[in-house]
Amino acid sequence: MQEAVPSLPVSLADIERAAGLLAGNILPTPCLEAPKLSRLTGAEVYVKYENLQVTNSFKERGAFIRLSALSEEERRRGVIAMSAGNHAQAVAYHAQRLSIPATIVMPVTTPFVKVASTRSRGANVILEGETLAEAQIAVERLIAAHDFVLIHPYDDPAVIAGQGTIGLEMLSSVPGLDDLIVPVGGGGLISGIAIAARAIKPTIRITGVESVLFPSMGAALGGREVRCGGNTLAEGIAVKNVGRLTRAVCEALVDAVVAVGEDLIEQAIFSYLTEQKTMAEGAGAAGLAALLADPERYRGRKVGLVLCGGNIDPRILASIMVRQLARHGQIIALRIEIDDRPGSLGRLTSLIGALGGNILGVSHHRLFLSIPAKGASVDVTLEVRDPDHGATIQNELEAQGFHSECIDIGAADIA
Repeated sequence: MQEAVPSLPVSLADIERAAGLLAGNILPTPCLEAPKLSRLTGAEVYVKYENLQVTNSFKERGAFIRLSALSEEERRRGVIAMSAGNHAQAVAYHAQRLSIPATIVMPVTTPFVKVASTRSRGANVILEGETLAEAQIAVERLIAAHDFVLIHPYDDPAVIAGQGTIGLEMLSSVPGLDDLIVPVGGGGLISGIAIAARAIKPTIRITGVESVLFPSMGAALGGREVRCGGNTLAEGIAVKNVGRLTRAVCEALVDAVVAVGEDLIEQAIFSYLTEQKTMAEGAGAAGLAALLADPERYRGRKVGLVLCGGNIDPRILASIMVRQLARHGQIIALRIEIDDRPGSLGRLTSLIGALGGNILGVSHHRLFLSIPAKGASVDVTLEVRDPDHGATIQNELEAQGFHSECIDIGAADIA
């Protein structure tokens, strides 16, 4: 590992100038201690809440710095950007503020909440391609046709400098940080933060986090070919092609890049919502996911997490909440045999209520061949206090003559 060198595309002075330009144009978000996450992980955790920006993402920083550097002639031509959502919203928001026409190309897989938000900020949104790489092809075609100015989401010195202001703010708030854990897609965020952090505190350890389905930066740094693809919650860092500039910075300044699975990203989103009462999208939760994956690496150290975005689809968030409650044994589904006669279902539901179970859904079946002709099967989804409470309810049902078995939540009707 080496300290910052002159060949890097951005200097600490560039980042400090960017901080001056951003004053009054973006929110200097808080970096706060998170005692509940500290108890959960064994580290002393601090969270940088970039989800509090107007567009709920760190992308505003780099977008504003790049847009503010445009000449009058470039402003008249208009700008174009490719993005899975957060860069799109940031460019649209600040372009509108600066009276610059903006066109945004987004993959067709982008969550609707991000598409709608981008359109609401006055940008011309074009949905094309399954991935950012395919969206980039569309961007190149549109630039050739209309002479738009490209606002790249990560591989641009002005963008890197803007994102680096997060590192300045974190180390100003918590000078004693031992580690920074930063989500990695194309690498603009971690590059800017690493340049700032290394210049201020050369001994700080910097770890990048990718989705295991899109481990692009780790592969690039290791000289490996990698296959990317899959339906990841962390679409904000689902990048196949890392930047040329950002790769060079990561090679020089980043200690490690790790990949986390979808289950840990789900757990991290859930933990942010339940423990910190704050919204994190998949990419925004990746840092916490890495901490949960390898707590021994960080035990007893002061760790800074960048919650880089909170633009999660409400439907996906609801699904994650139910899935995590099921994993924790707080939602269970039972398939219960009852007599097919008046009052049986009422007696069953009354018993469950008396035992403190909250019924979320009931599905009634009469045609299962495993059930006697005069019987019926009922799938009941319950909210319980904990696994022991669920076991108590199931045991009492058996004692009252209701045979039951646990089934997968997905097989039951929760609606």
